[in-house]
Amino acid sequence: MLRDLGYLEVDEPFTNLLTQGMVIKDGAKMSKSKGNVVDPNDLIEQYGADTVRLFSLFAAPPERDLEWNAQGVEGASRFLSRVYRLVVQNLGCFQGENNVILDTLNEPSRALHRKTHQTIRRVTESIESNFHFNTAISGVMELVNLATTATDAPIDAAVQRETLETILTLLFPMVPHFCEELWAASGHGQQLHHAPWPSYNVEAAKEDELTIVVQINGKVRAKLQVPADIDDQALQQLALTDDKNNKLIDGKTPKKV
Repeated sequence: MLRDLGYLEVDEPFTNLLTQGMVIKDGAKMSKSKGNVVDPNDLIEQYGADTVRLFSLFAAPPERDLEWNAQGVEGASRFLSRVYRLVVQNLGCFQGENNVILDTLNEPSRALHRKTHQTIRRVTESIESNFHFNTAISGVMELVNLATTATDAPIDAAVQRETLETILTLLFPMVPHFCEELWAASGHGQQLHHAPWPSYNVEAAKEDELTIVVQINGKVRAKLQVPADIDDQALQQLALTDDKNNKLIDGKTPKKV
């Protein structure tokens, strides 16, 4: 209509359309006529708007139907409580340097730094490519788990700060009020909604080691831990000389590798 009236010169008002799924409860589409509608105000009153939003985005990809489950809201609440404790218990790291010096890092700090950059890549791609907020949230959850359980050795303060700032920034589109409050509590002068989206370092996101699964005639026979930069020839030689594989091959030359 706007085009026909001369106000617009384009045929379509947008370049991409996402048709989202419906909300299902007890196997039926949630609707007022069926009387199976859950009033979000009750949940918001109990858990807050951010928790309800997080559950809704995490429960299913946007194009799929969402099966309503009140227990899922409780799970979202527990996750945000973990994030809150993680940030509040480590507020001291925000007072120090924010430049990560890789050469000085112990192994737990190096692993957390690597996971942080891998998570930035995963969340960015999940949101930008297909609006899959559920996999974006899942990625942040994995980072929170590692940051919470990394107790083998002291974590470098700069790495810890980088990780916590990344968690809050990546969660901000899903739980803005929650993240903005923690951002302010950690001493940032600039509000989080003015902060730039984090970028990942390709080198930092690379794994030091990879787990290579070896199959013989379609059956898994071994798992090899190898350097990430190993070449194909060296990897093939390692697989062929593995004691268990060697017995199964019995001196024969594989037809296909």
